[in-house]
Amino acid sequence: MHAFKKNIAGLIAFAFLSGLIGPPAATGITIKEEEDLAREFLRYVTLQLEIIDDPIIVDYVNSVGKRILAKLPPQPFPYHFYVVNQEVYNAFATPAGHVFIYSGLIAAMDNEDELAGILAHEISHVTCRHISQKIERSKLINIATLAGIAAGILLGAAGGGQAAGALTMGSMAAGQSASLAYSRENEIQADQVGMVYLTEAGYTGEGLVSVLNKIRAKQWYGSDQVPTYLMTHPALEDRMAYIDTYLASRKKEPQASRPVNTKAFQLAHARLIALYSDEKVALSTFEAALRSETADAITYYGYGLALARAGKNEQAVTALKKALETEAFNPIFLAGLGRVYFLDRRYQEALTTIASALSLDPQEPEALFFLGRTRLELDQPEEAQAAFERLLKQEIVAKQVYYFLGKAYGQEGKLAEAYLNLGRYYYLKHDYTNARIHFKQALEKTQDPDQRREIEGRLKEIKEILKALKES
Repeated sequence: MHAFKKNIAGLIAFAFLSGLIGPPAATGITIKEEEDLAREFLRYVTLQLEIIDDPIIVDYVNSVGKRILAKLPPQPFPYHFYVVNQEVYNAFATPAGHVFIYSGLIAAMDNEDELAGILAHEISHVTCRHISQKIERSKLINIATLAGIAAGILLGAAGGGQAAGALTMGSMAAGQSASLAYSRENEIQADQVGMVYLTEAGYTGEGLVSVLNKIRAKQWYGSDQVPTYLMTHPALEDRMAYIDTYLASRKKEPQASRPVNTKAFQLAHARLIALYSDEKVALSTFEAALRSETADAITYYGYGLALARAGKNEQAVTALKKALETEAFNPIFLAGLGRVYFLDRRYQEALTTIASALSLDPQEPEALFFLGRTRLELDQPEEAQAAFERLLKQEIVAKQVYYFLGKAYGQEGKLAEAYLNLGRYYYLKHDYTNARIHFKQALEKTQDPDQRREIEGRLKEIKEILKALKES
């Protein structure tokens, strides 16, 4: 049984890193098996992909996903939405409701409708049990094939490029690769179900058409630029024809109120481009936008963040103040300005600006984060600790919070808490060697029974993870 689970985990790592999911059926693995396999899969994917943990971006994407899910019948497991920091056009779903969308695809979007369309499609793959059925059917694939596929993934994720791709595809061919591919029926069904979800959530579905058009258009830039989504989600032309027909049939029906190009989308979109896309591309994108007639406060906000990222702090301050001329009481803009003051070592101005942001929104995550960092720089570890703890109470799991909280405890001389939080940081960073070192140090120094239980559990998990990685 252990060998079977190990082999299936390898298959999942390939099938869902590539977006390959099988045909719909009424049967498949059990919900518990799906959840167990999801946990194993997440170990692979989080090791090989950089996941953005920016609260503003992550909370927004999750809010759109939850808006769609709110109209579904009760689900057997909670859904989670992740943004992968990679400039490609792709999205995929894993067992038990884990949905990943790439930053490059979000950056190409113009509105919330497009994001909702992609998320609804991926949610539909989960609810149709395409995933569990594919796992069930894949039990027949032999171990050698799975080993080759897993090696192809690991090499590819580590930069193996064409050689890794050839290894993966060769292994697939040897193991009846057709059984791993999406079918036309899978895709059409996911679109059919997804369009219902979109309609129920108040979207029209037109966003899915427009984003699919963008994905299709990108392939004309050259064969080496074919979007991953096109290769892993086949039958695109058939899908678009179906969606067009569906939308035409609904024109005479009363339409749900269509979400406008929401401010929340614009803000998360600007932040994603400013902080996570190519630095030069980010600057040129905002500079072009500022030359247009549509430039607004969010454009200046994004430009300010991009300038600060490039080390142009004075220009960044000017841009963010320009955004605040229009929206003087926007806590996110104020937090952004506080961020730049901190990066420019103007700590008193940072504190004043951050205090203004927190007076408007006491839970603003970036303001709390840079409040903590500013207090650390001013040798005020207790105040820093309080800011970071406030963040954690909001269930903000950005790994950097644990790192600086560990530093704050260290400055206070609270070594057990310092090592514990540094261990959490390295664990979330998937640096298991350093995580283990810090957890062991914490275990030696803590007398708290709850901390001991947490640390012992983490050390056990790390041992299992390192063993699995060694055997894979």
